[in-house]
Amino acid sequence: MTDLDRNTRLIQALAVYIEQHASETLTLAHLAGQAHLSPAHLQRTFKSVLGVSPKAYQDAARLRRLKGGLKAGKSVLDAITEAGFESTSRVYGHAPHSLGMTPSAYRRGGAGETIAHAGRETAMGPLLMAATDRGVCFAQFGENEAALIAQLRSEFPNARHIPSSMADSHELDAWMRAFELHIAGDAPRPDLPLDLRGTAFQIRVWRFLLQVPEGSVISYAELAAGIGAPKAVRAAATACAANRVAVLVPCHRVLRGDGALGGYRWGMERKRVLIDQERARRSS
Repeated sequence: MTDLDRNTRLIQALAVYIEQHASETLTLAHLAGQAHLSPAHLQRTFKSVLGVSPKAYQDAARLRRLKGGLKAGKSVLDAITEAGFESTSRVYGHAPHSLGMTPSAYRRGGAGETIAHAGRETAMGPLLMAATDRGVCFAQFGENEAALIAQLRSEFPNARHIPSSMADSHELDAWMRAFELHIAGDAPRPDLPLDLRGTAFQIRVWRFLLQVPEGSVISYAELAAGIGAPKAVRAAATACAANRVAVLVPCHRVLRGDGALGGYRWGMERKRVLIDQERARRSS
């Protein structure tokens, strides 16, 4: 057996160990002891075999546990705790980079990118969904498709915009069909890849919203506290209003502290229908 084969088998075994103990505190020294290597040698070897550091691998394993707990119906706090995160605010530092772009990329307005878009007439009115090669970056309701395309171009003025077709973006076409089934009340929210664009604070808010289970609601105050900024209630509400991705980033699940619906970028009636549909699916 070559040294390369030996290292690969060693690191694969260690990766299984990390998966099994993802919720625990696993220091580099501890993992090095498990592998009978020095910490520095382990760090180099692990990254050469799997392409990420042991810490990044554990972070990803924790996030998978978190998503699994949420899909199993556990509360947000229980799922976060059982996945090994010390607090809700720690979740955001471990979320995949594909869930959000840096502020500098956001400010470039899509320069150098191609964004494919597709429009549909849905149960809740005209909808336009658009995506980069990383995922959905825009999903909005509006008066008509032309107005929505104009809105898309204004939000990503420097990108190349193309209509979706089975040749250009078959993924987007499939995502749109899954999305239509969801908003018609016939299917759960589709788990689609997202390419979120916003400030660091907005990304924290949107990431937290992605962890709120279907059929549940929280208040703006709970949202602010959940991201570790309990005094930023108004800023959290503003971040909800700036959300470009309707339903997939479920800002409709946030209510006022008195239980009233509060605001919604795409209209109060749509917010009410979405909440009612999700509660009906959860109770069925």
